[in-house]
Amino acid sequence: MSSQSFPRRSFIVGSGVAAASVAAAPYASAQLSSDLSSAAQGSSIASGRVLPGAPESVYSHFMHGVASGDPTPVSVILWTRVTVSPEATPGSGVGEAATVGWEVATAPDFATVVRSGSVTTTADVDHTVHVDPNGLQPGTVYFYRFSYNGVYSAVGRTKTAPAYEATVDQVNFALASCANWEAGYFAAYRDMAERAERDEFDAVVFLGDYIYEYETGGYVGKSGTSRVHTPHNETITLTDYRARHGRYKQDLALQRAHAAAPWIVIWDDHETANNSWRDGAENHTAGSEGPWLERRNAGQQAYFEWLPVRATRPSEGGHIYRNLQFGSLVNLTIMDLRTYRDEEPSRFAATAEGREMLGSEQFDWLSSVVRNSNTTWNVMGNSVMIAPLTLGAMAETSSEASMVNRLIEDFSTLVAGIPMNPDQWDGYAWARNRLFDELAADDANVLFLTGDIHTEWVNSIVHNGQEIGCELVTSSISAANVGDTVTTYTKVYHPENNPVSLLAEDFLRKLNPAVKHVDLDAHGYAVARIRPTEVGMEFYRVADYENSESPVGVAATYTWRAGVGYV
Repeated sequence: MSSQSFPRRSFIVGSGVAAASVAAAPYASAQLSSDLSSAAQGSSIASGRVLPGAPESVYSHFMHGVASGDPTPVSVILWTRVTVSPEATPGSGVGEAATVGWEVATAPDFATVVRSGSVTTTADVDHTVHVDPNGLQPGTVYFYRFSYNGVYSAVGRTKTAPAYEATVDQVNFALASCANWEAGYFAAYRDMAERAERDEFDAVVFLGDYIYEYETGGYVGKSGTSRVHTPHNETITLTDYRARHGRYKQDLALQRAHAAAPWIVIWDDHETANNSWRDGAENHTAGSEGPWLERRNAGQQAYFEWLPVRATRPSEGGHIYRNLQFGSLVNLTIMDLRTYRDEEPSRFAATAEGREMLGSEQFDWLSSVVRNSNTTWNVMGNSVMIAPLTLGAMAETSSEASMVNRLIEDFSTLVAGIPMNPDQWDGYAWARNRLFDELAADDANVLFLTGDIHTEWVNSIVHNGQEIGCELVTSSISAANVGDTVTTYTKVYHPENNPVSLLAEDFLRKLNPAVKHVDLDAHGYAVARIRPTEVGMEFYRVADYENSESPVGVAATYTWRAGVGYV
């Protein structure tokens, strides 16, 4: 299905929240009603700003960089893609089989190589390479590289996890999600890489929407299309998804971030199609775009090929949900919230008993992991926000308020206490409560690491009247947030921290006491610094996501302490 219906997540956040504060920006509200129709059809704002561009790789055997992921105490998955000829582009299906060498060393000069070998790759896997070297030392920084036809790749830096029984004082995760190629640039990845190279992070946890499936011009930034992706059409086939992944990995900032630290990744919906569920997706039309299962399998296959994942894809009888342990401090459980979920509910079905988010098999596995873990923290890799978020109707004291209510009604509900966004855990309240029951019964501290919503949040997790944990939600790398969306609607430029967004943030906090922090305009990433009794939360914001060289810095910090809450 074409993305000419505006990507729903941005619409929900932009209309249901930002429009709720129209009174703070009368200069914008005057145009909102007349422009709503064109905005909903996917039109973009051409502000006249000339975007500076971003550096990309050019043809070489290792033009898509190197990566590592899913660290254990004795190994880490090493990844690359070899381009055997200029014609053997991602998704082309052409190119001869290639034998690729690999080395792991204790220093970047490779004076001491501790593991080495070779692996053969073909067009059947899009000439991608995955190596599981094994036999490495726990909690150790290593360097790795690949070779083909006398050419070496860039050198990657990675790090194994601490031994399972090791006493660990602190584990540091960088969090990222929602990178839209056509909306803006990846300055956040550049800053993340610089800090990872200084050993500030143990791993990057990527929480979904690594790519977006839309056609060129279908989902852009506040100044329009920053750069054109490949293919130009919406991604539907395996060829399409491979080409889109390949295009993303030409970005040098993303390459550097992958090369600087191990990544632990999970998909959300846009790696296949918007608002996907077990048997379909909002952005999929079975008649014209083929069976959903074929499209889903194509997107998931390309994901497994192009990312350093230690798992077997569902179409081959496996699953991507998994857990990784970092000493005695952290058990990190990565949940798959798309492959097994029920369809997004109708307005009043969000609390219906039996509505699955995880599916029974994944839930049973997760319950076993939680019950058998003896770590201090249960950290949950969670692609959509889990803290309940409610939004009631505004009093219709003005035409602006009436318009706000119409917008909210179109995409959520006007009934107080009913979820604002049923694509999140709000639409699966029974499944959420069941998960909370399991976590509350365990002695470990609970932290949810979340992406998806393109905005910053710090939340308390409250269950049966008791705070059982906390949630850190990272903003987007470049996908549209509220300021971007309101700019698109009104055709009036809204900078960060504009009156619309500020009033909306205050509105949300008052309606949702568990929300300790929300910023609706930020782009960037977050960091969780997990210690035995507390977790420090840091938000790193990009000053201008339409500038690849934009400054990035810490903008807000919070601390949640076990038994106390936020301090």
